[in-house]
Parts: sequence; structure tokens; C-alpha cells
Amino acid sequence: MHRLDAIVQKLTTVGSAADVPAGEDDYPRAAVAAILREGAEGAEVFFIRRAESPKDPWSGHIAFPGGRHEPTDESLLATAIRETREEVGIDLSRAELVARLPDVPAFIRSKRGRLVVTPFVFAMREQVTPTLNYEVAGTLWVPVASFARGEGKGTYAFTWEDKPYELPCYRLEPGQHVLWGMTHRMLESMLEALA
Repeated sequence: MHRLDAIVQKLTTVGSAADVPAGEDDYPRAAVAAILREGAEGAEVFFIRRAESPKDPWSGHIAFPGGRHEPTDESLLATAIRETREEVGIDLSRAELVARLPDVPAFIRSKRGRLVVTPFVFAMREQVTPTLNYEVAGTLWVPVASFARGEGKGTYAFTWEDKPYELPCYRLEPGQHVLWGMTHRMLESMLEALA
């Protein structure tokens, strides 16, 4: 079930790949790209490790490439495509748009209080070599099967406004990367759709 073609077929039948216009509500919007490819163990999903920056609330986190919607973007899909090209040099116009996952709210420290993120899933059928910009410290491909088997599943201790939380996470490449928060919620919604 974890071959790329089987995942594409399943996601196509359970979800929509329809684009989403930005500006349907008062919240700032963003979009990300969950990119899949065929690897040695079946389908793999692409992640970035965000560069460390005091201006970035998600500094150092494992994430999907993407970012905030700009007024010049025609749509949220256009945002995901533009941001992916800018951050990692991958041209998603050469990939297959498979599905749009449910929106994920992100609570941020701003006057508007939250950001709504729309994830799009793409299937990449050709080899790509990421070219990283200053926002990205590294990239990794992780087999979907490892998530389905629950490898690295655990909790992550997080403090928000002086309150401690234990949030679900995946530990990737033991001791090096922790996938949690919004990206974890997006990944889980994709895995649920595949179940």
C-alpha cells in the first residue's frame, strides 16, 4: 500500500485537489507542499529543516516547504508552488497535484492571533535535487511506511505562555529531528486518509 501509485490513487479518491481561493476569512493564510516520490522502501515524503532565525516562530522545525500567501499569488495553490520553488528550488509545475488536505490553524504571536495553513499533496515522478535558500538548513526524504509502522512515535515537551505541554511527535533519524506541531497534524491527516 505504500507504493507511490497506490498512495496517489487512494488520496485521489478520498480528497479533492481543488484549489482554494485566499481571503475567504479574516485570517492570514499560508500554503505548503507535501511532496511524495517513489523510493527504495516505497513512497517517501519530503521535509525541510527550517534555518535558525530569531524572526521565525518555527525556527529549526521540520516542516513541509511553503509559506505565507502574498497578494500577488493567484491562489493558495500558487502560494505553495511559489514558496517551494523559492525555498528548495523544486518546480512543482512538473509534479502531479494529488490532493488538498484539510486546513490547519496555527496560533501565532501577532495581533491577528492565528494563521490558517492549507497543505497540498504532490507526486514527483522525476529525480530532483533541492537548491536551498537562506530559510532552509536541510532536507530529508522519509518513507511513508515508517510513519505507518509508528516508527519514532512519541511526545515532545513544549512550553507555551509558561504552560508545559506534551505534544505528539515523530523522532526522525534518532536524536536529530523532531516532527511535531502543524506538520505532524498535516502528516497525520494524510496517513488517516490512507488508512
